[in-house]
Amino acid sequence: MSLLPHQLELLAPARDAAIGIEAVNHGADAVYIGGPGFGARSSADNSVADIAKLVAHAHRFNSRIFVTLNTILRDDELESARKLAWQLYDAGVDALIIQDMGLLGIDLPPIQLHASTQTDIRTPEKARFLQDVGLSQIVLARELTLEQIAAIRAATDPAKSTIEFFVHGALCVAYSGQCYISAAHTGRSANRGECSQACRLPYQVIDDKGRFVAHDKHVLSMKDNNQSDNIAALVDAGVRSFKIEGRYKDMAYVKNITAHYRTLLDELIEERQHSDTPLSRASSGSTTFSFTPDPNQNFNREFTDYFVHGRQDTIGAFDTPKNPGQAIGHVLQTGPNWVELELTSRYTELHNGDGLCYYDLQKELVGLAINRAELISAKKARWRVFPKDALDTLKDLRAGVEVNRNRDVNWLRQLDKKSSDRRIGVWAKLHVLADAVQLTLTDEDGHSATVQQPFPAANRQPAMDAEAATEQARAQLSRLGNTIFIAISLDITWARGQFDAIVLPSSLLNALRRDAVEALETAHTQAFTRLPRAVPVEPPVPYPDDTLSYLANVFNKPAHDFYARHGVKVIAPAYEAVQELGEVSLMITKHCVRFSLSLCPKQAKGVTGVQGFVKAEPLQLVNGKEKLTLRFDCKPCEMHVMGKMKPAVAKQSRQELLAASKGVPIAFHKTRPKQEFGH
Repeated sequence: MSLLPHQLELLAPARDAAIGIEAVNHGADAVYIGGPGFGARSSADNSVADIAKLVAHAHRFNSRIFVTLNTILRDDELESARKLAWQLYDAGVDALIIQDMGLLGIDLPPIQLHASTQTDIRTPEKARFLQDVGLSQIVLARELTLEQIAAIRAATDPAKSTIEFFVHGALCVAYSGQCYISAAHTGRSANRGECSQACRLPYQVIDDKGRFVAHDKHVLSMKDNNQSDNIAALVDAGVRSFKIEGRYKDMAYVKNITAHYRTLLDELIEERQHSDTPLSRASSGSTTFSFTPDPNQNFNREFTDYFVHGRQDTIGAFDTPKNPGQAIGHVLQTGPNWVELELTSRYTELHNGDGLCYYDLQKELVGLAINRAELISAKKARWRVFPKDALDTLKDLRAGVEVNRNRDVNWLRQLDKKSSDRRIGVWAKLHVLADAVQLTLTDEDGHSATVQQPFPAANRQPAMDAEAATEQARAQLSRLGNTIFIAISLDITWARGQFDAIVLPSSLLNALRRDAVEALETAHTQAFTRLPRAVPVEPPVPYPDDTLSYLANVFNKPAHDFYARHGVKVIAPAYEAVQELGEVSLMITKHCVRFSLSLCPKQAKGVTGVQGFVKAEPLQLVNGKEKLTLRFDCKPCEMHVMGKMKPAVAKQSRQELLAASKGVPIAFHKTRPKQEFGH
């Protein structure tokens, strides 16, 4: 069982439990977080005890907690992963996010399983297969178009699986799970949570004659994902879980971006409430914010909506992988220790501690931190700033240079304090009986609690002003400020014979309110149920292919047996098994350097440069001593980054594997498929 077809889930990241709690407070319907091991972000681990605290808070609002167990596992790690899965289940976790199909072959608790982005879901066949083997939520590849997403939804069952899609954050240039550069060059596997981020490095792009096509460009670095303008279209295509990237990100990022998408989803839900297909949020309550969410305020490499509307020529952050910020003005002049700026808007204010930046003559981003900012002319929007660093260290800073702000201290300070309020609406009914007073609270999810306090007739005093007494009672009972509830309405009724309003003491009303709130929260929490684990289809459905290369990331015997059980005849080991020592695809990506440099054959047969005719292929990427070859598979419109595992890395990795397996290496079928490329 998955989300109901009309429910929309905002899925936020959390580096730690404190950030996760604020994600819930800022409107997340679900939060994903790393446990103490086996998560694909190796430095974002959390204890089971901390996750249990997050679970308890989230379940108060019917929000769910997912834990990443999404690395590929060696055989010797499976028992530890199994024990961890049970610990997380006992802590109340709602789902595990997995990549390794070997986990389906061991004794896991009856907890929902979700497909990690590392499972690389690009086709209806792959999505349907993962649904049929028991995965309840499947996150699609970020490279898909709306049409491809809709095709996957059409091939799967909304009652059995929820379609999840990344809507914001950093983009891996490779198809997730299909990048081995880090493993080949450093021994740190991206599939095991240790990516060295070679994609963010600068490269020389060289043709087959050794000529430079691009110099020191970050040609594998993508802008950041932002689907803000596509939410309605994604819903119509079948997406129901909207995922924010960022398990490494800080508190301010999670607060701001969660609030931003909470606002967008709530607007869409409101817009369609009277349509033929009304929508609702997947958890309880509503959220208000003390700030205006703005994605531009957090670290970003500028934004792209990637391939949702087809291939674009503006997806790359080729000049810098840093945060360029937002343009605010230009340099008028420089002094011995100051810079005079003219801002574009006179409403923009600079603050001590703000971060500015600009591009030097080589188009490298240079940072400029403000030690002190002084307003010179409000009318002309002129400021004098005193940088923390000496001016002679700020390369190419001169009059006319455009200046961006990439850190607004004043804005960030808003997020250092309490910045949201999430409440569940309740209807209250106070009933004055002959010898007692009864209060019933009913929340927006239909849970109800009734409490009663004795109030003998002998203790009653008639009210001098009936209307004022009634309003005083309403005000007293509506004070729910320190609870998770907010009063929507409050009715007061009087038992037969109680025709005249009486004074209801504040102490009595306070006791009633306190007891009713406690009882309602208990009822609300007890009513929470975890969605059940999906039952795999029997007999086992066939995998879409009968041959798997190293790209399938099979790294343990249960994973091998899983694919064999589903009809796969040839199963090669994962790249991390150190059996692919020749030149292979170290990265497969929908991004195409050739297209980005206007060298695509579909754009032109070639280009004429200063050094003569430049062919589109082959191309090499060079960073220091590292060399990678680019090959282009034009039929699916994909790029392969080719390379070999370094001998020293292979030797070290083999030693680690042998030590882990106690001298008995993993055995796989020896025949591997031959790679072919279209040109």
